[in-house]
Amino acid sequence: MPGAKSRAASGARDKISPAIVRSVDNLRAAVAGFHQDGHRVALVPTMGALHSGHMALVAAAGEAAARTVVSIFINPIQFAPTEDLAAYPRNDEEDLRKLSDAGVDLVFMPTAGEMYTAGFGTTVNVAGPGVGLESAARPQFFTGVATVVCKLLLQCLPDVTVFGEKDYQQLQVVRRMVRDLDIPSDILTIPTVREADGLACSSRNDYLSPMERPTAARLYEILQNMAERLRASGDVIAEIERGMIALREAGFDGIDYLALCDGESLAPLLEAKTGGRLLAAVQLGRTRLIDNLAL
Repeated sequence: MPGAKSRAASGARDKISPAIVRSVDNLRAAVAGFHQDGHRVALVPTMGALHSGHMALVAAAGEAAARTVVSIFINPIQFAPTEDLAAYPRNDEEDLRKLSDAGVDLVFMPTAGEMYTAGFGTTVNVAGPGVGLESAARPQFFTGVATVVCKLLLQCLPDVTVFGEKDYQQLQVVRRMVRDLDIPSDILTIPTVREADGLACSSRNDYLSPMERPTAARLYEILQNMAERLRASGDVIAEIERGMIALREAGFDGIDYLALCDGESLAPLLEAKTGGRLLAAVQLGRTRLIDNLAL
């Protein structure tokens, strides 16, 4: 674990109070200082409201590099006018406490005006894995995600950037963008972090009522059952139909998609195969839940 060795050798403490920067210039200056001192730098992009899934990303960053940077920025351009930008969970004080406990070195907390200056008119559109699924339900989403991640990578220039598999299509979009634009940062991924009942950790889980919480956990259970049957039979069309029925009977209010796709390109699969990925997005009350599972 080269990152852990570098952190220990540098005399970094187990718990520190991270420096907080709010401008791109100060972020670049701080990271340049880390690099000048010979340290690898890992970036964990977040929108705050940090949970155990985020903290697993932070822990992975600490293993991969001697210095860890976490960005906290609720990106307005990935939200549609009808979505929950104003209501999106925010808890900066608690987030900073968690990051301090985790030994994070630097937190980048820009304003929307810092990230998108007056007259901003350039966006990043990723085809391939960015087509379909989430983009069919939320057409603006991946343009917003790709644009802000591209900006963060160019602003920070980290040696490694850490993402989780929970937002799997987003992960593939970022990987494709980094390859296509020759952005010099390795993409490190970790498996989806789940609650004890299997529900994937998400800031939006806070929206779930106590009555909805058991139903929400059924999403992962249904995907597990589907994956097991697909490995045995390979009958994709029949299994997708069966899964849609199971989701409705479980009590989900709507299904945006349920699909088996190639694990890299996210092209739909007509036959089950190793490396395929089941992906789902459902609505439960006012909460939209997404999840995925590898075959």
